[in-house]
Amino acid sequence: MGKWLMGTGLFLVGVGLLIWLMEKILPAGRLPGDIYIQKGNFTFYFPLATSIVISIILTLLLNLLFRR
Repeated sequence: MGKWLMGTGLFLVGVGLLIWLMEKILPAGRLPGDIYIQKGNFTFYFPLATSIVISIILTLLLNLLFRR
């Protein structure tokens, strides 16, 4: 159980670093395709394009790591 928790923690740290580095390289959260609506006191933000980019990067990374 301890090894599993350590592995999960390291994985989450890696994902956090990847997102942090991606914000330095790409304007993550402000990509074309992100939905941002502001009307009066109401603001709606859905990072659609950012979510897709993160999903593709994580899919490629995990496929490389867990390939048999």
